[in-house]
Amino acid sequence: MSANDRPQGQQPNPSPAVADSAFLRACRREPVPHTPVWFMRQAGRSLPEYRKVREGIAMLDSCMRPDLVAEITLQPVRRHHVDAAIYFSDIVVPLKAIGIDLDIKPGVGPVVEQPFRTRADLDRLRDLTPDDVWYVTEAMGLLTGELGATPLIGFAGAPFTLASYLVEGGPSRNHENTKAMMYGDPQLWADLLDRLADITGTFLQVQIDAGASAVQLFDSWVGALAPADYRASVLPASAKVFERVADRGVPRIHFGVGTGELLGLLGAAGADVVGVDWRVPLDEAARRVGPGKALQGNLDPAVLFSTPEAVAAKADEVLAAAQGLEGHVFNLGHGVPPNTDPDALTRLVEHVHTRSAR
Repeated sequence: MSANDRPQGQQPNPSPAVADSAFLRACRREPVPHTPVWFMRQAGRSLPEYRKVREGIAMLDSCMRPDLVAEITLQPVRRHHVDAAIYFSDIVVPLKAIGIDLDIKPGVGPVVEQPFRTRADLDRLRDLTPDDVWYVTEAMGLLTGELGATPLIGFAGAPFTLASYLVEGGPSRNHENTKAMMYGDPQLWADLLDRLADITGTFLQVQIDAGASAVQLFDSWVGALAPADYRASVLPASAKVFERVADRGVPRIHFGVGTGELLGLLGAAGADVVGVDWRVPLDEAARRVGPGKALQGNLDPAVLFSTPEAVAAKADEVLAAAQGLEGHVFNLGHGVPPNTDPDALTRLVEHVHTRSAR
């Protein structure tokens, strides 16, 4: 049965080996043989083999070629022996798929040709269908056949971060236009996020139905908000995304940068696992999140540029802070910097596996 033939709401059951993997066990807050490790932005960036296969191919074009997506997703699994693969894509792929005029400019990031500023702009956000992202379904099929017992993580950008790109027209330091809409026209803002939640929810459903055994919602810019603003103006849309995939039965991870004051709310939005950046120790993060959630994180990516001994020592600090957590997935506190020495990541995985072996 193909993903397109499967009844709506019915995801493929992971193999027993995948279901019993250290990563999924940690997400379910079950005992693990060792602390599982994966890295955000591990699929490429720092790897020479990634740069070789991407040579001459634009970022968004590379996200729409199933053979290339599969190869890039597999590269860090082969090299670093991480406990999970993260699907290679970009958070703006579903927006591009429904016809939004945008591009990812090297050294800048996503740039939207005509920023969203009025209610009429909502008409540019049509529903996403599985056929719009057929290449995701095809690439996921290739990957689940190659990964064996290694789980595959699907992902999407959260409504706030997608809205910020649409409203600002690109990356923003202070999100002035985004906050101006949120405060000045709260109904337009709510409608924009609600529509983005529908698109994002469908995008995650497609990935799960095609074989992803966990999903992560990236809210890269939401750390710009105060807790009261997040609760009133963002949480309902993020909760809608998580609710859309609740029936799929896979772990749902929620991550944002600079979200120390929002950790409890990130969990309350519906996550099973809350990602923590490097600014808050995991034991304190657990207090803020509360019981019933696993945590993911949270080594400072900058540590990777230090000596192997320093990296190991800082990793040990993360593991020590994670002692007693209900579930812990080791990760960086943000993505892998592109100029990271790949060997530093390989050594880090081995160190965490060895030091945490039960």
